[in-house]
Amino acid sequence: MENLRTMNLHLFDANVQTTLTNNTGNSLRPEMKTFYDTDLIEMAGPELVHAQFAKKVPLPKGKGKNVEWRKWTHFPKATTPLTEGVTPNGNNLNITTIEKQVSQYGDYTTLSDFLEMTAIDNVILETTSLHGKNAGLTLDTICRNEIVAGTNVRYAPKVVSGAATEVTSRADLDTTALLTPDLVAKAAADLKGNNAPKIDGYYVAIIHPYVAYDLMRHEEWIDAAHYAGSTQLFEGEIGKLYGVRFVETTEAKVWKDDTCPKDTAVFATLFIGKEPYGDIDLQGGGLEVIVKQKGSAGSADPLDQRSTIGWKATYATKILIPEYIVRVETCSAYSQTAEAN
Repeated sequence: MENLRTMNLHLFDANVQTTLTNNTGNSLRPEMKTFYDTDLIEMAGPELVHAQFAKKVPLPKGKGKNVEWRKWTHFPKATTPLTEGVTPNGNNLNITTIEKQVSQYGDYTTLSDFLEMTAIDNVILETTSLHGKNAGLTLDTICRNEIVAGTNVRYAPKVVSGAATEVTSRADLDTTALLTPDLVAKAAADLKGNNAPKIDGYYVAIIHPYVAYDLMRHEEWIDAAHYAGSTQLFEGEIGKLYGVRFVETTEAKVWKDDTCPKDTAVFATLFIGKEPYGDIDLQGGGLEVIVKQKGSAGSADPLDQRSTIGWKATYATKILIPEYIVRVETCSAYSQTAEAN
């Protein structure tokens, strides 16, 4: 009977998680231990911060897969004096459009009924939690990868014995090229020069903890704890400097590839103004966690042996105003050990 049950499970789904699963990176055997600490260790997920600064754009159900933004072109300055009694030529209106197609994303896990009955932990609940975190990470990464591809970039200068050498490419950075208060001020000036509106009176920077470590040691840094009582903090906010509020996340972009110095990670800190990118959410198709109880598959699961837990989302992000995003690329004290993400 044991061989027959195993054969049936694989007949319907070759990736069913069972009590016998014990592959590298895919082991459930610890769930079957006789003595087990039932308090599961809650792994703190990274702050998912990128989408919180997007312009939210709903896509109504039944209106196709593409969403379109319209952007009006500003009139040029009218610096030519009027001629008395002569009506000047008027200005023409001009609209440009930006489009983005939404896509679906999702994942799931199949569980056996025997695993549910014999596992010490609440497998359904814990698997649901894992997929919820996986969904958040996935959508946050999609958002980040779009906005980190902006064209406005600054590179931290290399500093040796107090002398700074300008850098013009990612590959030319080294571990002396760190984020400094001066670079923060320059990035803010870039946004001001592009007339980027502020968010609640400040620009925002999305920063990796390893880069924040370098910046927070400067005496100009103001920790968020000093103003938290009088200001509503953004998700992940850690402090401010020179009119920029910093939001920390381990999901800030890290490169460690052929575009970087050898064996050295390069970090992106994104400085943004108000609503420089759009976040598309299909009405009726947003993020949902889907749990299918055993037996719900009908004849496809004739012995009520399998349940599934998964998530699905329809989503897209698009840069709308490139001038409102400045990417500052630097190394860090952790560049030798950090991994790409």
